[in-house]
Order: sequence, then C-alpha cells, then structure tokens
Amino acid sequence: MRAGTGTPRPAPAGQASGRGPRGVVLLTDRRVARRPLVGAVAAAVAGGVRWVVLREKDLPRAERLALAVALRAVLTDAGGTLIVAGPDPLDGDAVHLPAAGPYPPPRLGLVGRSCHDAAELARLTTEDYATLSPVHLTRTKPGYGPPLGPDGLRELVQVSPVPVLALGGIETPDQVTACVDAGATGVAVLGALMRATDPTDTATTLTSAFHDALTPPPPTATTRGTQ
Repeated sequence: MRAGTGTPRPAPAGQASGRGPRGVVLLTDRRVARRPLVGAVAAAVAGGVRWVVLREKDLPRAERLALAVALRAVLTDAGGTLIVAGPDPLDGDAVHLPAAGPYPPPRLGLVGRSCHDAAELARLTTEDYATLSPVHLTRTKPGYGPPLGPDGLRELVQVSPVPVLALGGIETPDQVTACVDAGATGVAVLGALMRATDPTDTATTLTSAFHDALTPPPPTATTRGTQ
C-alpha cells in the first residue's frame, strides 16, 4: 500500500509548469532489446508509454534519422513525443543533452539535460526538464553511482529549477511509487522495457503504478459521530 497522508505535496521550484515528459519515459537500446527496436517501442506505447528518448548514438546519422522517422510515426498515432539524445534533433524539435554540454542549450521546442548532483542542476538555464541518476544501481551502466536512492532523489528534486525524471535501475511498481513520492514527474526506464519479453505488459504495470502514485489515498475513516 502506498504510504501518504493525502495532503498534496508542494511543487518544488520549476515543477509547477507541467512542461516536459511525465509518466513512464522509455530510453531505447537496440543492443539489449528482445525484439527489433521499432517493434519494442510500439509494444511499450501500446502499454501506455507516451514519451520515448532515442539513444543509439553509435549509429550513423542516416540510420538514426530513419529510426527517428519510424518512431515518430508510432508515437504520433498515440499522441506521444520522440526526444532525441544529443544536440542533433534529427529533423525534430526535442533533444536530451548530456551533463557535459553543449552550453548554452540549443533553442528548440523541448530540451532536457542529464544531471547527477546539485552542481549540475545549478548549471541549468533554459532547459525544460532534467533527469537525475542513478536512483538505483543499473545493469545498463554498472559502476555509476553511488545510487541516490529515494532520499537523495528527494533532496535534489527540491533544489531543481526544472521538473525531474528519475533514472537508473527503476524496474518495479514500488520503485516507481517511491520516485513519485520523492517529487519526480516521471521515471525514465531502459532495461525493464527493452529486456522485457512482453513490453506491453511491463509498460502497463509501470504506467499504472505511476498514475496510482499520483492519486491521494482515500481519507481514513473515523468513528467520530458514529455508534
């Protein structure tokens, strides 16, 4: 059962605008996907994913562009959005940048940035959102850390000037709930969806956990005035 009092949590600085990804955000990695990448993404979208970050940065631009075109078609049909990792939007209008740069960020419709600590958050200028990682240890990038955990995530969310996605080792509904309780507006997931034998079922489970975590628990029944 989700812990909570039912009292709305005040939004940290920059989090009230609602701009940027929300919910379960899929990060692609064709090398670990159990099916062809476009099919894996389509299956996750069928399970409720509406935001996808195209990585695959080792591919030539022409191949990445072809993937971007195919993934945008999948997402457009569902009302979703494709974000491209790196400064090249691949003929789109949304990018996710590494912590190292470029600075200042390009002027596009949507810009995110990878962050890992308060110093990197403080460098943000016109970005629309940030990821904070690693929340947990992850098989995708072993050795990165130490993990923030829910408490460390909460501390950084409170000082972030923009909405935050939790990233790193998030695989279970309980982990999704903990990230939302810490103030994240969404969770960025790679391995749990790319490695899933049934990405639709996994996406449905994680997306449901996100929406459930946003719903305040019902008020506790009292016996006042009752016999």
